[in-house]
Amino acid sequence: MAAKTTINVPHLGGIRAGYRLSTPFNKDLPTTVLINSMCTTVSLYDVQFASESLKAATNLLAIEPLGHGATSCRSEHFTYWDSAIMAVQVMDALKIDKAFLIGTSQGGWIVMRMVLLFPERILGILPLGTSMDSESADSRTKGAWDPLTQLGPFLTKWTSPTPTPDFVVDEVWRGMVASLGFDTGSGVPEDLLKFWDETLKDVYKGDEGRRKVRMALICLLERDGLLLRLGDIKCPVHWMQGTQDPVFGSQLPQEQIERFTGSVEKKLSLVEGGSHYFNATKPQEVENALVEMIGKYWKK
Repeated sequence: MAAKTTINVPHLGGIRAGYRLSTPFNKDLPTTVLINSMCTTVSLYDVQFASESLKAATNLLAIEPLGHGATSCRSEHFTYWDSAIMAVQVMDALKIDKAFLIGTSQGGWIVMRMVLLFPERILGILPLGTSMDSESADSRTKGAWDPLTQLGPFLTKWTSPTPTPDFVVDEVWRGMVASLGFDTGSGVPEDLLKFWDETLKDVYKGDEGRRKVRMALICLLERDGLLLRLGDIKCPVHWMQGTQDPVFGSQLPQEQIERFTGSVEKKLSLVEGGSHYFNATKPQEVENALVEMIGKYWKK
C-alpha cells in the first residue's frame, strides 16, 4: 500500500510527496525519517510503525522517494539527489528541524545524500542492506549483483514513444521485489508476496505508472557512487547488513564503513539471517540500534 497522506514541496517545480507520520506526534521526542527500498512504499516500515516501544522513543516519518508510492512530480526526470532534497523539504513542511535517518537498500544511499547536502539537519544515520558505490564492476567482484544484466530488459520494455494507458508492471518484476528483499533462506510467506504484488500493480499502472517505474529503474542503474564523499560525513553511522543479503552481500559494507573517517562514530553490524530488506527481517535489531543511537546523541 502506498502512503495515504501527501504534502506539496517546491523542488523540481513541484512535488507531491507521499509520507506516513506516527501519531500522536510528540514534539518532546526526536524524529526518525525512514526511506524505503526500490519499488516498495512506506508499508516497508509497517513493523516499525507497529512497535509501541519504538514510538515511545521517537516519532517516525516514512517518506516515499521520487518514482515510488504516492509521490509524484511535474518532471519526468529526477535522481537520488532530488529525492534527498525532497525528503528534507518534507521535513521543512512538517516543521521538523532535525532527524535521525534510516534507509533500506536504495534508501541507504538516499539518506547519505541527505546528510551530505544538509549535515546540520541530521543527527545520525542507520543505512540498512545497502552499498555506497555505484553499480560498478568492482562491486560485482565483491559479491554484489549485476542489475544492468538482470534488469536492463525491463528498461527496454518500459520505454515507449507513445502513451501506454493499459500498462501494468510485469508480474516477474512484482515477484522479484518481494523475493529479493524478504527471503531469509526459507522463502517468502504467501500473504507477503500477495500484498506486494497488489501494491506494485496499484502504484505502477497506466502511462504515469510506466514512466514512474522506468525512471526509478534508471536512477538505480545510473546512480553515482558516494565513496569519495563519505569522509565528509560527521554524524554517527551504524550500518547494518544481513548475512543473507543477495544484492550487496557482506564484503562491500566491511570495506566501505572504513571510509567514514570524519564520523564521530562509525559501526558495522553483520547480522546472521538478515535479508536485503533488513528492517523487515530483523526489526528488533534495528530498533535496538536506533534507540541506542538516540540515547547517545539526542539532546533536547
